[in-house]
Amino acid sequence: MSKMKMLKKTALSATALAMLATGATTAFADGKHNNNGNGKWKSEYEQNKNKGNGKDDKKDKDNGKKEIKVTWKFEDEEDLQWALEYIMRLASKGVFTGYEDGTFKPKQKISRIETLTAAVRLMGLREQAESAEEMNTELHFKDADKLKKKYPWAVGYVAVALENDLFFETDTEIKPEQNATRLWSTILLIKALKLENEAKALNNTKLDFKDAHEIPAGAVGYVALALQKGIITGYDDKHGNKTFRPNQPVSRAELAALLDRTDGEMPDHDAQAISGELKAAPAGGKLTLVKPDKTELTLDIDPTVFIFRDDKKAPISALQAGDKLFLRTYQNKVVFIEVTENGPVNTAFTQLGVINTLGFNSQAKLSTISINPADGTQNSVLIYNVDPNVTIVGDASKLKNGQLVQVKGDKNIVKSIEIK
Repeated sequence: MSKMKMLKKTALSATALAMLATGATTAFADGKHNNNGNGKWKSEYEQNKNKGNGKDDKKDKDNGKKEIKVTWKFEDEEDLQWALEYIMRLASKGVFTGYEDGTFKPKQKISRIETLTAAVRLMGLREQAESAEEMNTELHFKDADKLKKKYPWAVGYVAVALENDLFFETDTEIKPEQNATRLWSTILLIKALKLENEAKALNNTKLDFKDAHEIPAGAVGYVALALQKGIITGYDDKHGNKTFRPNQPVSRAELAALLDRTDGEMPDHDAQAISGELKAAPAGGKLTLVKPDKTELTLDIDPTVFIFRDDKKAPISALQAGDKLFLRTYQNKVVFIEVTENGPVNTAFTQLGVINTLGFNSQAKLSTISINPADGTQNSVLIYNVDPNVTIVGDASKLKNGQLVQVKGDKNIVKSIEIK
């Protein structure tokens, strides 16, 4: 799957990226679930319910569109390198975030309830899952009481998952603490995409895996479809054999990749993914992109825009004309920029300063000029070579030491000198 395909869709929230940059923290369960000190997660719903007179403060909020804020810092960034972009895009939507202590624990095995929660959020159903109505659903699983006691914040997520066919009809338990396996996660994500019928149509597909016999017949189509869409891949061992490893637990970083690729298959009307070439360095909080069809598009840049250049976070000042960009917008503002190809290095210069020395060649032609910059840094001296065909603007007789001039050129060669 190409990098551009993987980047196809997720809208990055400006609020989230601001928090990523400033180093705030969160819990995984959802962006606002806080650890109350005894190891249990307390949902925003429960916190609101317990405030004031005990009324459900969230009741009125659910009537309108609520902004989901995600906060996070990277304490274990070195371990996140290969999954960093996946995680950032997911964190921006409140789908998949870090823990309250500022870590993400990328290598840690992930549980079914965490995975199920992320899938529901990926479907854009977070607000519904956290609504009072869903939180108070009477679940009919054998382990429903255990879920309510240990993971009260997840009740609404399980209810919404049921309503959206993320469980099988034969499932009698949630098994929240059980590790999410590669096969279970694959089936869950295909179901989240509402592609169950398409998957079942592929149940007679022959999978090219040495361990294909470990995949139940009724799950073959889910794996085949996930492979077709690039959501999941197999492994190549040292003997050249391909394996799927259906029962292998999924790590948090691996799930981030699966979620991000799945996200690329989902429609999103709140965001755009745009590619093109940067016409000029951003200015005034805007940038102009020249799209592949040569049309120009000027966009506002969110103050908290997150920029990747050479696989590293970069400041907006690092963007330059000619850079090829992949942008994501959210609420009509650019919130994510990836430089997919560096533009040509701009070596042109314009410098105002006072002539320090002039140098001449054997033909008595001006060959070098040194000036003291007129920006207050009088102790510094800039030395330039002068083009043999340099253009002098103004009274050439004033070209002497102590004269204020403006020089313009490229690659340290002065092309014109203007007498001020």
